[in-house]
Amino acid sequence: MKTSKHDFIAEAEDILANAANALLELQSTFNPDTLNALFRAIHTMKGLSGLFGVQGISDLCHTLESLLDDLRLGKIEFTDNGVNFIFVNIDALKTLVAQVSQDQDVDDVSHLVREIEAFRETFQAKSKDINLEKLGISQSILKVLSEYEEHRLKTNVKDGKALYLVKAVFDLATFDKDIEALNSRLRIAGEIIATLPSSQGVPEGSIGFTILMGSSQGIDSLKEKGQASELEMIVPPQAVLPAAPAPAKPKDVVLKSATNTVRVDIEKLDKILDTVSELVLAKGAVLRIGHEIAATYGYTPLTLDILKISQTFERRLAELQDNILELRMVPFSQIFARLSQVVKRYMREAAKEIDLEIFGEDTEIDKVIAEEIIDPLIHLIRNSIDHGIEPNAERIASGKKERGTITLKSFPKGNNVIITIRDDGAGLNLDKILKKAHENKLVPETQQFDSREIANLIFLPGLSTKESVSEVSGRGIGMNIVKEKIASLGGFIDIETVAGSGTTFTITLPITLAIIKAILIEVANEKFAIPLTSVSETFIVDTNKIQTIEGREVIETRGKMLPLLRIDRVFMLKEEPKEEYFGVIVGIGDRRIGLLIDNMLGQAEVVVKSLGGYFKNISGLAGAAEIGKHQVILVLDVEALMEEAFSVKKLSAQKE
Repeated sequence: MKTSKHDFIAEAEDILANAANALLELQSTFNPDTLNALFRAIHTMKGLSGLFGVQGISDLCHTLESLLDDLRLGKIEFTDNGVNFIFVNIDALKTLVAQVSQDQDVDDVSHLVREIEAFRETFQAKSKDINLEKLGISQSILKVLSEYEEHRLKTNVKDGKALYLVKAVFDLATFDKDIEALNSRLRIAGEIIATLPSSQGVPEGSIGFTILMGSSQGIDSLKEKGQASELEMIVPPQAVLPAAPAPAKPKDVVLKSATNTVRVDIEKLDKILDTVSELVLAKGAVLRIGHEIAATYGYTPLTLDILKISQTFERRLAELQDNILELRMVPFSQIFARLSQVVKRYMREAAKEIDLEIFGEDTEIDKVIAEEIIDPLIHLIRNSIDHGIEPNAERIASGKKERGTITLKSFPKGNNVIITIRDDGAGLNLDKILKKAHENKLVPETQQFDSREIANLIFLPGLSTKESVSEVSGRGIGMNIVKEKIASLGGFIDIETVAGSGTTFTITLPITLAIIKAILIEVANEKFAIPLTSVSETFIVDTNKIQTIEGREVIETRGKMLPLLRIDRVFMLKEEPKEEYFGVIVGIGDRRIGLLIDNMLGQAEVVVKSLGGYFKNISGLAGAAEIGKHQVILVLDVEALMEEAFSVKKLSAQKE
């Protein structure tokens, strides 16, 4: 079953279950709020089925929604007959959903639609009405009531309840809390039909309200609940009007669920992962103890048994870990569906015609990362719409098709997920970006940049090339926040731009942040961890081959110059000069650096924990992890270290 269809079935069954529960409540006790909840459920079901192209379900929901609206507005009397009729149609919807789950053609619903329309016509004709003017209700009140409020007023009269006006005056500073407190007291005694603002007799600095309500309680009881409010009975209790329907025979009910889906709160999965992380440490301890016993007493039967158990423990723990991580995965279709709405909205605001192309909807990513990456993606799309795509006239003049195109693509790559946002607009104006950076004193005018470095200047705080502020483009902030958010998720962002052809933003993210594989390193007798997802290769660095170009230490690898960064200098550790270092190449594409370290200690699975507020502003650290004999080590923030290596300001300072 495709992911999109699976999502539809799971969501549809939830909606229909809520609708059925609302009907059961209405069957025992009528409550207008419950009827409104039922109406909203069927309305949501109509939209969901329309979105997934299940036309039969959408048509049936549309007609059933009209019937429920008639019931809400009192055009049809609410009876057991009506409840049973709606139950029959909800069961029909369940049957249709089951057919979708089994890849069957959905039944023709035209006969069900005709039955609902016939039911509406029959019972609308039998519905009795009440002349409100004859009851003596003021026209000043009736003319401001909505159709639904007028219906609820009539219903209260039909039920023999008295109608009251509760008048109250509140201080402007606290009126919201005060009126809610009053409403809570009044709801115990009856139904609040309408809340109307009032200006008569209201002192300055205050606000007045008139609450229209129906209640079967006497005026003295209501005065007690209303406390200091002024109370007036405008319609006395009425004789109850009879209603007599005959229930229809319901059809067979579909009770079996069409899907085995169980929805689990992500926090519950986080708790399980915390337990798994402790088991990972326990696994490492068992393995370490086995090796220590082997080193002390040799490979005795007991030693071999411990090592065998540790291997089984490791294998089963890996299976458990993979299964839990799989539970956390969601398809990109959920993200792209929301982004498509953003494109349509901002396209209208920017007055541009834009087509959206989407690829890789089935690619999966951790739920937590999926939620965190939404805002950065929205900002990048806004940037493409406002800065990238040219107005239609300019596109035609430059020989392009009239409508612009934004392409969203996602695909897995090793332990990472790659997301690209590409537009076929004018591309970044590098000269303008550099000029703005100079004007805003963001970079020194004496510093030389290549095209890629200039493009990356858009991530500097406060840099914007937009001459006028719009709701689409924002106010010159945001791109730096985008980069910081992506970096906090352990990812990278890269830019490629071609004048006149467009711009592509490439985001590299880890598939999950829950449990990561890391390379353990040692620098100046201090241990660190580097996420394996950021590492492309390792090599031996001969210090005699290190060169210095424009203040940067570089070394030639595969015919290209690779910038180097000494970890001991970054964290101001005691530097011990050596003839050879280990080098760890991190980053993607042309944006890579080599980290110089003393020793490589192997690999480990670690759970990254936050460092807390005290260490929050220390650059270059992503968190901490526990290894070995409950030893805490620091996890390096690779993106921050790359910024350290490529930082414009620090480079200029070094030169000076």
